[in-house]
Amino acid sequence: MLKKVDSSQLKVGMYIHDLSCDWMTHPFVRNRFLLRSDDEIRKIMQAGIHDVVIDSGKGLDVQDAPTVAQARAETERELVQIAAPLQVVTRVSLGMELARATQVRRQATSLVRTVMADVRLGKAVELDRVQHTVQDITESILRNPGALVGLLRIKTKDDYTFLHSVSVCALLVAFCRSRGIDATTTHQAGLGGLLHDTGKALVPDSVLNKPGPLTPEEFALIKRHPRDGYDILRQSPEVGAIPLDIALHHHERRDGSGYPDQLAGDAISELAQMAAIVDVYDALTSDRSYHKGIPAAEALRKIYEWSKFHFNPVFAQDFMRCVGIYPVGTMVMLESGRLAVVIEAHESNLLAPKVNVFFSTKSKTYIKPETVDLSRGFGFGGADKIVGHESATKWQVDPMRFLSLADA
Repeated sequence: MLKKVDSSQLKVGMYIHDLSCDWMTHPFVRNRFLLRSDDEIRKIMQAGIHDVVIDSGKGLDVQDAPTVAQARAETERELVQIAAPLQVVTRVSLGMELARATQVRRQATSLVRTVMADVRLGKAVELDRVQHTVQDITESILRNPGALVGLLRIKTKDDYTFLHSVSVCALLVAFCRSRGIDATTTHQAGLGGLLHDTGKALVPDSVLNKPGPLTPEEFALIKRHPRDGYDILRQSPEVGAIPLDIALHHHERRDGSGYPDQLAGDAISELAQMAAIVDVYDALTSDRSYHKGIPAAEALRKIYEWSKFHFNPVFAQDFMRCVGIYPVGTMVMLESGRLAVVIEAHESNLLAPKVNVFFSTKSKTYIKPETVDLSRGFGFGGADKIVGHESATKWQVDPMRFLSLADA
């Protein structure tokens, strides 16, 4: 049986099923293993891992610990309470913005590739080009945040490094906007998001894209990238304090377990704390050479759980309201047995977004696409509800083809 336990309850002889953290957090080469020494338990504690999943069928048990299903149900109840109204004003419809967002995505990705290549050649970052790209991203977010953010959900393991930087920029701009941060500061945060992983240009591709577990030496090399990125960006005098701070501190955690400076609490700036949440969210939801991306809703649950220790809980909840429990581009299963793609969050109920229905799992065929507002009742275009997220690979469909029905 899988149970969720506090790391203080761990004992030699327990079987770790899931360390319940992002891969960049822990020093182990695997997520599942039998605890054989007190030293392994100390390493888990020192890594800032506060709760883990154990398999009581393969090792010692904790009698009163909740099962994973019970812990998940409790988290679900808390998330429903958090799903409060958030007014997001859009200037144009999703369908109208998709073409421009596609172009912005392509140009921004190309720019990040160029920046990384230049850094490897010892060249300084050309800030003028980066400024222009951040402005394009910001304008797209202002017109309709769902278009670009939805498109950026699509990544392959080969282009992850570049698209991740674009995603963090777009999400951080949207996050700043939803929290009412002024335009100048938001632009600087966007710069920080686009350039936050510049230091990874100095990490060999063989380590960056390694399909298997990292050795301790490789893990240490990866953990150098915030400091390396900070040093690289300092060579461009035009780069301001906010992008430098985000590059250096996006892996810090509020309990002091992060790196490179082990900052804790409010010693970490507000924008660096926001960038940390965005960075982890995009990493969790993306396919990488060593990690299969998880659905957005599940990633938000993890961030919520980790916010008890690693993130500012208020910021974590603000981010959930910003992107929605079911973000634009998420493929979901409806109670009716139909597949749909989320196109717009509801302003007062994050669990009942507007979706485009396009596939019947009962007949296993495409159906005539239609837009359904899940917040409406029977006879008013609704009368259906989400029962869970679904994998496009499992059903061999492309939900992104149906985003543009918003104008149909």
